[in-house]
Amino acid sequence: MPRSVNAVASRARRKKVLKQAKGYYGKRKNVYTVAKNIVEKGLTYKFVSRKLKKRQFRGLWIARINAAVRAEGLTYSEFIHKLAEKEIDLNRKVLADLAMNEPDTFKRLVASVK
Repeated sequence: MPRSVNAVASRARRKKVLKQAKGYYGKRKNVYTVAKNIVEKGLTYKFVSRKLKKRQFRGLWIARINAAVRAEGLTYSEFIHKLAEKEIDLNRKVLADLAMNEPDTFKRLVASVK
């Protein structure tokens, strides 16, 4: 009996990898063995970046809150401590959004905490 290699599935698998490598430079985009390695590495970066994104956004929110709170005469750590004492449960994302888009509301929040 002849050997069955399922060329349809093999070609589809290779096409999928080459499609993912679209836009890469040189052999990376059109040589399957090179493209496969680069696509795999790219997917690893993608996975790691999804984790780093959360860390970077938290840092951004803290910087924004700190800048807004310092204009009111407090530091970030004092502000967060006083929020916890008053049992005001607003996360950093919401606080940063208030500081950027609703400065009057944020000033009233800071005044209520002081």
